[in-house]
Amino acid sequence: MTAYILRRLLLIIPTLFGIMLLNFLIIQAAPGGPVEKMILQLTTADASQAASRISGATSDFAAAANQQTAKPQPTDSVYRGARGLDPELIEAIKKMYGFDRPAHERFFKMISDYLRLDFGTSFFRDKPVIDLIIEKFPVSISLGLWTTLLIYLISIPLGIKKAVRDGSRFDAWTSAAVIIGHAIPGFLFAILLIILFAGGSYWQWFPLRGLTSDGFESMSWTQQVLDYFWHLALPITAMVISGFAGLTLLTKNSFIEELSKQYVMTARAKGLTEKRVLYGHIFRNAMLIIISGIPGALLGILFTSSLLIEVIFSLDGLGLLGFEAALNRDYPIMFGALFIFTLIGLVFKLIGDITYMLIDPRIDFDQRSV
Repeated sequence: MTAYILRRLLLIIPTLFGIMLLNFLIIQAAPGGPVEKMILQLTTADASQAASRISGATSDFAAAANQQTAKPQPTDSVYRGARGLDPELIEAIKKMYGFDRPAHERFFKMISDYLRLDFGTSFFRDKPVIDLIIEKFPVSISLGLWTTLLIYLISIPLGIKKAVRDGSRFDAWTSAAVIIGHAIPGFLFAILLIILFAGGSYWQWFPLRGLTSDGFESMSWTQQVLDYFWHLALPITAMVISGFAGLTLLTKNSFIEELSKQYVMTARAKGLTEKRVLYGHIFRNAMLIIISGIPGALLGILFTSSLLIEVIFSLDGLGLLGFEAALNRDYPIMFGALFIFTLIGLVFKLIGDITYMLIDPRIDFDQRSV
């Protein structure tokens, strides 16, 4: 197993490099960018704000930005909307964002900086990327961990019971609940919860903003825990309702498939109890496919599924940060977050593979190809 782990760790390097390169090429081909956005600000009412961002530019450039006019350009600029702006001002903007260098130089500089854990500074927030990620991380990790934990705690026992009682009345009404949960998008259920329980039209039992209340630091430890879960109750409920259906059906189908195999009949013929057959023989085989989905499920909830929930409940987390960075073409945040989350995802995938061995020691990693 040690050799397998070393191979997988070494494979992370080219995988991560390939993902970063592919996304970098896609971004380069996409229309728009930070330079175009700055030019748009310079030619609209946001010119004074844009001028203040041109750090390192001379006062002449700042003055030209505020005036929005300077020496007319004799030819069309490669940047849309740049006509009428001083070419030197355009060059200052390009230099500020690093676009005065060829694409390949920018890519390899970015990779070398990331290897030193230097993720740069946000173009439009004027803060280090790593500080922004750390600042937003508590929100996303709170949503992701508690949602994933509750989904697995609900779905696995429910799926097992549905498999054992397949075709019964219990299976029928729980299947109806699963179908309803699968059919209703999480953000619509979140809106319903707000209408019912957060002062929308009926009761105002839960808060609608942030992870903590005002004066959180002055509360006792018990009050802080209660306040924290009070704020998380509605968003986590919305995410759990929309997320447990798929895992429940996967668990049920996995156990049903194992129940029909020869080794189960053999175990029953030996006189083993149903509980011993279910949890001593079937469980470790049926759970392999479920365990394999934990890393992807956690990462999906952390960085994608929680976006609309963060917006609806005014939770400033990583999903909202990434969405705003994409809209603003804030490349340092986009690529810094991509690098960190991809690395975490690859490590989680390796952890998931190792967990296979803990559940079923018959798996021999050394005999597997990467």
